[in-house]
Amino acid sequence: MYFRYQDSPIGPLLLAGDEAGLRLLHMETERPTELDPLWHPATRQLDAACRQLDEYFAGKRKRFDLQLAPQGTEFQRAAWQALLEIPYGQTISYATQAMRIGRPKAVRAIGLANGANPIAVIIPCHRVIGRDGSLTGFGGGLERKAILLRLEGAAMQPVQDQLQLI
Repeated sequence: MYFRYQDSPIGPLLLAGDEAGLRLLHMETERPTELDPLWHPATRQLDAACRQLDEYFAGKRKRFDLQLAPQGTEFQRAAWQALLEIPYGQTISYATQAMRIGRPKAVRAIGLANGANPIAVIIPCHRVIGRDGSLTGFGGGLERKAILLRLEGAAMQPVQDQLQLI
């Protein structure tokens, strides 16, 4: 596994990946991430991810084109896949995300899966907000979530769920 730190408008980011793809994008908070002693400093392995992040933060990239390899349960991976389908600059509610993976009653589990998202920003858990438009639950802190949504020009108002109940 290779790792690298990247400066960003939301603070230092820790990226890690291997031949399977990017496995981690962590926002440094008060409690630094402990590096695995078997990890190696990246030379060029994470250049594409860093370049695309720079483009995203500069407002020049709306979609990432990277090989991702997040590790999680089947439910978590389904939740993260649903996050990847939220367009740039748009938000949905946790209930909508639960419906999109066919688990309408799993709203709390969706929140937990989003909280376990190992590749923040690129797998855009920041695009999920409360049904009333409130900014809730973001591992990097609500201030960072607001910065990311403002960067994307996302409306932070009550979410209109696009669901048709049968």
